[in-house]
Amino acid sequence: MKIPEEMDCEQCRSGSQNFFNKLDNTDLVFINHSKSVQSYKKGQTIFSEGKKPQGVYCLREGRVKTFKHLNDGREQITRIVFPSEFVGLKAILSGNLYSVSASALEDSVVCFIKQTDFFQLMLKYPDCTKSLIVILSKLLEEAESRMVSLSHKPVRQRLAETLLFLNRSFDSTAPACSLPYINLTRSDLANIIGTAPETVIRLLSEFKETNIIQTKGRKIFLTDIHRLQLTARLND
Repeated sequence: MKIPEEMDCEQCRSGSQNFFNKLDNTDLVFINHSKSVQSYKKGQTIFSEGKKPQGVYCLREGRVKTFKHLNDGREQITRIVFPSEFVGLKAILSGNLYSVSASALEDSVVCFIKQTDFFQLMLKYPDCTKSLIVILSKLLEEAESRMVSLSHKPVRQRLAETLLFLNRSFDSTAPACSLPYINLTRSDLANIIGTAPETVIRLLSEFKETNIIQTKGRKIFLTDIHRLQLTARLND
């Protein structure tokens, strides 16, 4: 995979993390020179559960999943990471080993910032620490919502809810096209909502038959957001 020539952190200033826009130009130059830019092919491991973190990753291009291995050998996807978002943040801040693994959902480019450099910026810029608190709070809120969904909601509702969430996330980062789409395998979708791929395939077929979605290969286009929201019971 070819790494883009321009990889400066200035280009991430408008990213959803709102972290690098707290830094002055001197420290941006420092990070640009001290970070390492790494490319990962689809399916390649970025870090593994139980390993000690050495720094934090910022996703530049592509998409990454974090997941845990279940006792039956299946994966439980805990998060989909999009460009400008950090990966491995919780482990480095807590000082614990990685509680999940991370791998590339598609060809991806990440910037790796060493732990010492990252902590140095946090000490120098209190606003950076505030931004990280906001990021972690959002991740915790999403995790709590996900736990409730997995525990109490039927599979159909979980799938509709997940499609709506992914559609917003993919739409915010995908290249311009006539209609936004979700680009995930059925196995990955199943691992997100905690069910079998066969169940996801069946439910997607039902959604397609009722014109709630359209599909092209593994791409999923949401054609009736309102009915999908009703299915997810987001209006309750």
